[in-house]
Amino acid sequence: MEIEQQGSKFGISRIISLILILAGIALLIFFGFPSTEVLEHLPTPQSKLTLSVAPVQDALAPDFSLLNIEGEQIQLSDFQGQPVLINFWATWCGPCLIEMPSIQDRFEKHQKEGLVVLAIDFDEPKEDVAFFGEELGLTFDLLLDPGGEIQNLYRILGYPTSFFVDPDGVIKVLHIGVMTEGQLDDYLSQIGIDT
Repeated sequence: MEIEQQGSKFGISRIISLILILAGIALLIFFGFPSTEVLEHLPTPQSKLTLSVAPVQDALAPDFSLLNIEGEQIQLSDFQGQPVLINFWATWCGPCLIEMPSIQDRFEKHQKEGLVVLAIDFDEPKEDVAFFGEELGLTFDLLLDPGGEIQNLYRILGYPTSFFVDPDGVIKVLHIGVMTEGQLDDYLSQIGIDT
């Protein structure tokens, strides 16, 4: 008798489970499966919601707003959806002088693909920065950082220092020191630029 009761309880729970599964399938058929558009917006393992904001690899790049040498306000977040190279430099920095022509070359080649270069100078007079840019024929934004506020935000320890930020605003590469052309191309490819 006791065995029969256990058997009927087991059978009932199986029937209930089967009914629930069939009801779930019926609801999916009636209301439709989630569209890929909905699925694309669900959080992913590397969702922006889970990333910290910090000047380190695999974190969201800290936002900033600075004036360029033309007096225009430039804000990092305005370039959301584009690959960005943030380069910290100074006019007196020899290695900066060495790598700037390569950065300019890649900027000219990949500007149509949306590449943005933001070259942040450390607390020097606008005239010095503008002269440096003219001498090297630089056409990307040269930004002024009075007092080195953004340098401090990004914890810059030496020049040049470059951050490669992907279109989602995530820092993919942090490079301290002069870059070779091969390194520059490799880093650009990591933020979506076909080199």
